[in-house]
Amino acid sequence: MKLYIGLDWSENKHDLAFMNESGAVLFQLTIPHTPEGFLKLDEKRQQVGVACGDCVVGLETAHNLVIDFLWNRGYTQVYVIPPNVVRSSRGRFGQSGARTDRSDARLLADLLRTDRARLQPWQPDGLLTRQMRAKVSLVDYLTRSSIRLSNRLRAILLRYYPAALQVFSALTTQIALHFIQTYNTPRAAEELSYAEFEAFARQHHYPKPNKLPECFARLQREQPLACPEVVRAYVDEATLLARLLLSTVQAKMDALRELTELFEQHPDHHIFDSLPGVGQLLAPSLLVKFGDDRQRFRSPASVQSLAGTCPVTDASGKRKVIKFRRSCDKQFRHITQQWARCSLRQSAWANAYWRRIRPHCDSDSHAYRCLANRWLAIAWKLWQTRQEYDEGYHLQQCALRRKPRR
Repeated sequence: MKLYIGLDWSENKHDLAFMNESGAVLFQLTIPHTPEGFLKLDEKRQQVGVACGDCVVGLETAHNLVIDFLWNRGYTQVYVIPPNVVRSSRGRFGQSGARTDRSDARLLADLLRTDRARLQPWQPDGLLTRQMRAKVSLVDYLTRSSIRLSNRLRAILLRYYPAALQVFSALTTQIALHFIQTYNTPRAAEELSYAEFEAFARQHHYPKPNKLPECFARLQREQPLACPEVVRAYVDEATLLARLLLSTVQAKMDALRELTELFEQHPDHHIFDSLPGVGQLLAPSLLVKFGDDRQRFRSPASVQSLAGTCPVTDASGKRKVIKFRRSCDKQFRHITQQWARCSLRQSAWANAYWRRIRPHCDSDSHAYRCLANRWLAIAWKLWQTRQEYDEGYHLQQCALRRKPRR
């Protein structure tokens, strides 16, 4: 006997529906998000007399402690059902649009009963991939935080201390942030001698000592001066932002180094590292999006749909509309478009494809998605066959496909 369990999760409680193979709801209950609540789920399953391996469980997320409990208890038939699938299926039990957490749990159970053949069972990735996924997420968060902090710091420096923005090449470099903390007012910069500036650069290991005269000249250049009241109003905030931004930049560098060490230990490292233009961050980012389960994406189209690189076709009769795909993993799309742009510098094939399609695209972003779509198909094939990318072989295959048949 199969038992279908729909689980509508939330932060503090979970609604459950137990359904048999004929579609009858055996019972519904709400459990708290506690160890006792999780055990109550298992007790109800035992009351029905169905083994864990014969239970099919459906929920809308893989990022919850309840899924760890289920897997550790032996519930191996777990399905993570996309929320948009649940939303579009609510009309099967009524047309009014009314819904509750309990009705969603019942709907999840019924979707498993009727549509399980087109759903993909969830398999947890290995520890190494999970660690990498956490690091990729951390790097992404730190990147967004550093952009936010640097934009705020730049706006403040433009108001009271524009010379600090011109000394070094970029505001987010460590030496520039140390400089803003050490010499945080225009007056401190005016009183700075070249010998002191040179000593400061040496103390912070500036890698281009031959550029120091040019940097010092930019610092001493005539600039509009803010009044003392404005300087006093902003100096504390600028110093604080420089300190926060410096710690964020350093944390990002540490996270990237740890991510690289984990990536090099992964058995699929050689596949994603061989792709043109991936670099230090994009290669592990692509790997964690593909994951360890090679049954998760049964075709290139499935991974392209998740990444949002392929459009959506809406056709009926003589009407046919090609639309931008909005329902996708937005982070995955950003990663693949970044990869497509970076690959232009290292792949002759990518360059040729870009030049061919760009005149037919609405924007650069559109063209990058088209290129990323092709790259994902290539990456999927390499991932399935565990082979490295070979540009020469790829160009040879492209030439063979272009030859006319006799």
